Amino acid sequence: MQPCPILALRVKTECPAWAPPLLAVQFLTRLPVPAVAGLTSDSVRVALARAVGWFPLVGALVGAITATTLLLAEQLWPRVVAVILALIVEARLTGAFHEDAVADFCDGLGGGRDAAHVQQIMKDSRVGSYGALGLMLAVALRAALMFTLEAPRLAQAIVAAATFGRLVVAFAMITTPPAPRGAGLAKDIGAVVRGRDVAVAALTALPGLLPYACVAPAHLLFACLAAAIFLIWFRALLLRRVGGSTGDCLGFAAYAGQIILLLAAVPN
Repeated sequence: MQPCPILALRVKTECPAWAPPLLAVQFLTRLPVPAVAGLTSDSVRVALARAVGWFPLVGALVGAITATTLLLAEQLWPRVVAVILALIVEARLTGAFHEDAVADFCDGLGGGRDAAHVQQIMKDSRVGSYGALGLMLAVALRAALMFTLEAPRLAQAIVAAATFGRLVVAFAMITTPPAPRGAGLAKDIGAVVRGRDVAVAALTALPGLLPYACVAPAHLLFACLAAAIFLIWFRALLLRRVGGSTGDCLGFAAYAGQIILLLAAVPN
């Protein structure tokens, strides 16, 4: 008797319950996570898809470190210096993961003639004029918003923005299919991310979002509405220009999500 293919697939793709959150930490930061070294490749692929649900919580951790660095540095230097130091610490913590995606995305969308050419440019390790300018403006805008945040809700907004950006990634993965010749996170696990994973992401976002919701509920609601509009526009853009999402597209979405919340947090 031949084994049931479905049962064989389940056996092959089993992974321990502790793997997804640890893989989320390993994927989004440069923190060492030796516990995941013994996982098989099949287990890693499935666990990484489930890890999407833990991205917002890891984002909250990154945001907490960024906010703490800013608050401590501000005791010694002006706010503008503290903001730059905080962003430096964050870039070291994450390996400038999302910043690299922003540069590649801007290069691809700015210089690509068609979907294949856009993806080819995104895979190129070199940074062109579109990528350099896009990254410079994105980081400058984020730094300016952090500099402008009011002191009473400074830390809450930074943590919420880092959480919100990773939550936007989860929704982008479930709403936009991977590009046929895509690369990175979207290609590896985008097709197996489930609605349940996005629901988990919404739950793991609560520790990072609730403190900010308590001090600025209207601003958080506005950010959610703006993010929904962004995702609708982003999906249409990716399907038209790229054929679907890629890892760089998702990284850009994460950075855009952070900026969206910070824009909502700093009204005129």
